[in-house]
Amino acid sequence: MVLDALALGAGERGHDLGRSAPGVLLRLARCTRGTVPVRVEYAPRPEYGLVHPRLARTGGSIVSRGGATVSVLSTEVDMDLADATASATVSLAEGEELAFAVAQCDPWGQIPPPWSRHQVRRRLKATEAGWRSWSALHQHYDGPLRELVHHSGVVLQGLTYARSGALIAAPTTSLPEGVGSGRTWDYRFTWLRDASMTMQGLFIAACPEEAGRFFSFLSRAAGTQLDRGLDLQIVFGVGGERDLSEREIPRLSGWRDSGPVRVGNQAWEQRQLDVYGAVLDAAYTFRAHLADMSEGTRVFLIAAVEAAFTRWRQDDQGIWEVRGQPRPYLHSKLMCWVALDRGIAMAELLHASDRAARWSAERTELRETILRRGWNADVGAFTQYFGSDTLDASILLMATVGFLPPVEPRLLATIDAIEAGLADQSGLLYRYRGGDGLKGGEGSFLLCTFWLAHALAVTGQVGRARKALERAAGFASNLGLFSEQIDTTSGELLGNFPQAFSHLGLVTAAQALADAERAQFTNSHTVTTSS
Repeated sequence: MVLDALALGAGERGHDLGRSAPGVLLRLARCTRGTVPVRVEYAPRPEYGLVHPRLARTGGSIVSRGGATVSVLSTEVDMDLADATASATVSLAEGEELAFAVAQCDPWGQIPPPWSRHQVRRRLKATEAGWRSWSALHQHYDGPLRELVHHSGVVLQGLTYARSGALIAAPTTSLPEGVGSGRTWDYRFTWLRDASMTMQGLFIAACPEEAGRFFSFLSRAAGTQLDRGLDLQIVFGVGGERDLSEREIPRLSGWRDSGPVRVGNQAWEQRQLDVYGAVLDAAYTFRAHLADMSEGTRVFLIAAVEAAFTRWRQDDQGIWEVRGQPRPYLHSKLMCWVALDRGIAMAELLHASDRAARWSAERTELRETILRRGWNADVGAFTQYFGSDTLDASILLMATVGFLPPVEPRLLATIDAIEAGLADQSGLLYRYRGGDGLKGGEGSFLLCTFWLAHALAVTGQVGRARKALERAAGFASNLGLFSEQIDTTSGELLGNFPQAFSHLGLVTAAQALADAERAQFTNSHTVTTSS
């Protein structure tokens, strides 16, 4: 048995989880029966493999020095040192265990003392207790796939940088969306859209501290961009960094030689108009906890509504960050409508009641434009962008954001068309079909299948919704983790991992299904009683 954990700070519980984490990776290997040989290798390679550091024994530690970092491995194992690697093979009998701790520290400071086996064991238990305390405060869901939904909540919280409140899309870079496809991206950043939607999936309605920290991060990261007439940047570093310039590392071949390996993400320079709706929708969800919002947050949210007001007619790169020409993507227009709609609903809270009438008139015009230009009668569905005949799974959000009533025939027809036109052989959905300005293919997209389940649940198609939800949920790893995409032939996980958006999709779809099933039961019971 092997237990791994990123250590929490001593005594961290509940809302303070991760605030004083020491940045130490813990591992405990224990033999549960018989005997087992254990091979241990420690090969630190800072700066993406550019540095092969010098290793040296110091007391109960192996210290790695090279480049701008020092790492310290605490271990009781007597390891051989060669070629910037420490290694050993040991045999464990039943009940015996090995303990390790890896810490990174300041190269100009003192080397920290080694962690003993007792300290590793004790901090592992404390870290587990800390996570359980967080779950006890936050996990209130009771419905389909309950355990997996609760686990996804923990994963989403684990993708949060506690010191700033930022949520990252995934903790990895360059895991390909298809073997040899060249579709390799760095996801170790905070997309405002993804993070805003993820906040809504964390089940923290009773936790104003975390919601407040997140919106404070947004207002700090964006600063005065909107005030200066700039587009709101759609992705930031976890500390609010803005310049995320993308570069390739040719010395690394990538997973299965499926490079290029990339650091940074050029999407930071794209215009994506849907971000305004995502931010305002999250703010609306947590409005009860934003009564005492900072002045900076209030000004930022008003500016986001105003940006949607003035810019919704413009073209952009859309939610899928297409690296081609800007287009009038329907999803972007839809989310600008959401920004106006939620801004109107929050006008009094934002001290912006004097703007509500103007926002309302623009919301009406935007809605009429979407209905007129977004519908393609020949396709029988709302399509990817105005004038397009291409289906796009992001249009499923039309059902979930309240743009149309759930019995609207065009909405129901769009859901059916997307399921029929974008499903792979396993019933999972692609994001879209056709060219997107990139070479190589990709897998089906788990989030899109969760969106399908969500849309079916909202429109009262409970049986179909449950099947779609369970179909997508079946692709969780044995540790309950979801990737971004699935290989349509082999069923193999693709893309950066674990993927916040996929876990978010599970959480929100399951909640929608639980609500729909309860409503169905209540209606059925009412009819039976009346009869």
